[in-house]
This record gives sequence, C-alpha cells and structure tokens, in this order.
Amino acid sequence: MTPPDHEFDPDDNYRGEAERSEIDDDASTEALVWQLLLVINPGDEDAALAQFTAFQEALGGADPDDLDLPQLLRDVTDWKSGFHIDESDTGALIECLEELASRFNLDIDWGVEDPTDDGFLARATASELLETTHDQLRLEGYTLWTWDTGTDAHAGWMSFASDDEGVRILAPALGFDARPAGG
Repeated sequence: MTPPDHEFDPDDNYRGEAERSEIDDDASTEALVWQLLLVINPGDEDAALAQFTAFQEALGGADPDDLDLPQLLRDVTDWKSGFHIDESDTGALIECLEELASRFNLDIDWGVEDPTDDGFLARATASELLETTHDQLRLEGYTLWTWDTGTDAHAGWMSFASDDEGVRILAPALGFDARPAGG
C-alpha cells in the first residue's frame, strides 16, 4: 500500500487542484456550504464560522436539500461576505462593495471624487459599478462574483482569485449560477 500523494486538508478550498473538477457525490450539503463560506471569506475563518453557525440555526433541523439554499445563504452572508442589492440602488451597491473591499484593506477607485454624489449615481449603472470593482479587485488578487437572483437585484461575493475554480465547482452544486462580475 502506498501513502497518498498529499495529506487531506478540509480547508484547502480546492486551491491548485485542476484535476478536481467535480463535487464528491458523498459530500454533504453542509460540507459544501462550509467550503463556500471559507472561499467567500478569504483568510477569515472566524467570519465563515459565524456565518455557518447562522446557516445551521436558520436550518432549524430541516434538511438543507429541501430548502432554497441560495436564499438562505444570501440571508446569512448579506453585508458580511456578500451583497444583494436592487439594480436601481447604485448608492447602496457602492456602499456594500466598499464595505466588502475594506474587509481586506482594499479601496475602490470609482473615478470620481465623491461616489455618493447624486449626479454620479444617476449616471452610473450597477453593471458598470460591478465591472469597475471586479477589474480593480483582480489587480489585488481577488475576484468579484455575481450570481443570478432571478430578479432585478444584483448579488455576489468576493474570493481570492486563486479560489476561482473552487467557486466554479461549489456555487452550482449549491444552486448558484455564479460568474465573475467583469465577464
């Protein structure tokens, strides 16, 4: 018997393992949720744990496969490691994106002196703001993700760019149609 090529690390976030392109069929939904929370709370396991605890409390003993996971996860991550903002509320979108970026000491340059100026907000679209944020975060090694809400709202998270493959694997397994915000 030969030893495995590497040690199992439950917090590896699928980093650097291109051959791992599918979710293990035996992985529980809660295990997948935990991995996603680790990925969207880059380097902040305490925040991931707090959100996972809120997720478990929201389950209230129910089977997670019987619930709307995107809705439930949106609720436990909103304004913490995620956002869900109506398309027309560009001011709230800017505020939330700045809050997410500030968790990692990152600043977003909106190209204006005051991004809360009514004139700027009237001209800016949510899509433009998301693309600007995505482009700037990529330069710092992060990815801004958005996922289809089925409404006029925009929703998403941040992750390390090195965890892109993990998001591409985990998000659909949990019911999210996620894609990089700039694409």
